Amino acid sequence: MTPGRHRELSSARQRSRADHKAASVRAGAMRALTLEGRRLALCSDYPIPRPPRGESLVRVRMAGICGTDLELARGYMGFSGVPGHEFVGEVERSAQRGLVGARVVGEINAGCARCTRCRSGLARHCPSRTVLGIVKRDGAFADYLVLPDENLLVVPDTMPDEVAVFAEPVAAALEIFENTSIDEHERVAVLGDGRLGAIVALTLRARGYETVIGGHHPEKLAALRSVGLKAKLESELVSGFDVVAECTGNSAGVSRALELVRPRGKVILKSTAARSTKLNLVPAVINEIALIGSRCGRLKPALEMLERGEIDPRPLVCTIVPFERAMAAISAARQPLNFKVLLKM
Repeated sequence: MTPGRHRELSSARQRSRADHKAASVRAGAMRALTLEGRRLALCSDYPIPRPPRGESLVRVRMAGICGTDLELARGYMGFSGVPGHEFVGEVERSAQRGLVGARVVGEINAGCARCTRCRSGLARHCPSRTVLGIVKRDGAFADYLVLPDENLLVVPDTMPDEVAVFAEPVAAALEIFENTSIDEHERVAVLGDGRLGAIVALTLRARGYETVIGGHHPEKLAALRSVGLKAKLESELVSGFDVVAECTGNSAGVSRALELVRPRGKVILKSTAARSTKLNLVPAVINEIALIGSRCGRLKPALEMLERGEIDPRPLVCTIVPFERAMAAISAARQPLNFKVLLKM
């Protein structure tokens, strides 16, 4: 097939896909990957959300599959609906005229805007908040989503979708610095060689910290070393770290973090898992360890970091899958040796 013919067929497929989406919009239905109980299913007749006052309708362009999404399918948070919270999209409907047509990413927590926490800038801790694709709000594994206007951030024109889609996980990594301070001379270990651990390690390195990432998969550790990270088998790590960021995705990782951190050091907890295990916190008491929970972060600093090129997450992308093959994408994301799987709408 000649390159010209390939482009012609590709354009025809894109027009067909666009026509299908347009027809779906007129019919009030869209494609969506839904979760009911613990069953994921791809459907083509899910209702297009109607943005309430103060919110915008966003057409999703690309979405990332996160470890949290996989945990939701195992029962985490008891969520039902459309999962997915890492996305880049285009605003199609908004009362804010400046947003219409803009390419955006979005803060995933939507607070009530009335409580003390919301008024102090902590909507992500609002007791009645919804969370995109996680708590009482349909998410990004669909053609459309809705978010408050104030949650949306315009993506720089020069930033590709496959970079912008990492804004949320980079923001989660940067949240570490909002919760605690790390001295420039302190030694940091990141436990977990998966998606989250890799992003956290890249972020710490970009901030200038001496960081080593520990995991169980030699192939993944080799890939991390190829992008400039110091990576070792977790069993080779020796205790005495000033800070340990726990990103393993399982509760057992906390126990290992407590073994690796020095007395009066800090353990930063990043994992969210459906299953819990018994945890002995006596070492944290005896060694006076600071345990610091760390969750979502602000997207503006993350976008700025990505725009400056301080982090290039694209080497972590193992595959970009068309949305009509979303179930296959989920299966790929569940494979231990894969890093990031992206869905292209």
